[in-house]
Amino acid sequence: MIVSIGEVLIDFIALQEGKLKDVKSFEKHPGGAPANVAVGVSRLGVESALVSKVGDDPFGDFLLDRLRDEGVRTYVPRDSEKHTGVVFVQLIGAKPEFILYDGVAYFNLRREDVEMSTLEKAEAVHFGTVLFAREPSRSTLFEVLKELKGKVPLSYDVNIRPDLWRGREEETLQDIEKALELADIVKLGDGELEYLKDNGIELEDFDFNLLAVTLGENGSELMSGGVKLHIPAYGVEPVDTTGAGDAFMAALLAGLHYSNLLSENSIGEEHLKKIGRFANLVAALSTTRRGAWSVPRIDEISSMEEVRALYQHPRK
Repeated sequence: MIVSIGEVLIDFIALQEGKLKDVKSFEKHPGGAPANVAVGVSRLGVESALVSKVGDDPFGDFLLDRLRDEGVRTYVPRDSEKHTGVVFVQLIGAKPEFILYDGVAYFNLRREDVEMSTLEKAEAVHFGTVLFAREPSRSTLFEVLKELKGKVPLSYDVNIRPDLWRGREEETLQDIEKALELADIVKLGDGELEYLKDNGIELEDFDFNLLAVTLGENGSELMSGGVKLHIPAYGVEPVDTTGAGDAFMAALLAGLHYSNLLSENSIGEEHLKKIGRFANLVAALSTTRRGAWSVPRIDEISSMEEVRALYQHPRK
């Protein structure tokens, strides 16, 4: 089982293209990067779970129902003091921009909310940067990750949301650096890679089992051991790129699972190419649907070459 820990929330996606101030109506979708990954992993035929927190409110009901419908195990307590998280998303040329709301339930994740026995039994534990933006979720997540380091492979999507860190950029970088030191598998976008380099963080200084950099329409780069590969993009006409990076991440983890490589220190070129092609395919197909839970189900894509290379014997 692959377990995600982090935010689950409601994405209100604009139905009109353009600036948020001009939008008249929105469509409700489930979201939150770690939740997106958990759902994507499940749709790709791998058992998954989510550790998070939602409010004791109708949006919390909606998210828990949807997660269960997707086959994701939920370790998600209800918060009687904080509401479920919400995000407003504006789409300009199918590219999303986000406004995240503060003071919500997932930022109130406490150590006693986390069942460590579930995480310790996982094939891998996946996390992102958002929970580091506030307390007590920041301390909770770092404490959990330090306890798991060396016991379970740790997967990290850097996934920077600058709006949450206004005036605290130095603190952001310190937390990202700490997270990179704990991570075994790391994924980030080319813009995030440039941001880290501009601020003196060189990924070559860390010892990852696998590093993946997404390049949008230019595909992705995967690095493991001494191997570095560029994987060309899979061409589609995008409708909504919300969650495309999470779709890539879910496929990357699922591909590693099916290749029995989640715990390996280095991955050979042949496996790296198969996993990268599969991750690019899933990410591309996800952009042809609206909403962040847009990963295709394994039975929808099982005849495709990139899938057959990994999923000759799909299993839960």
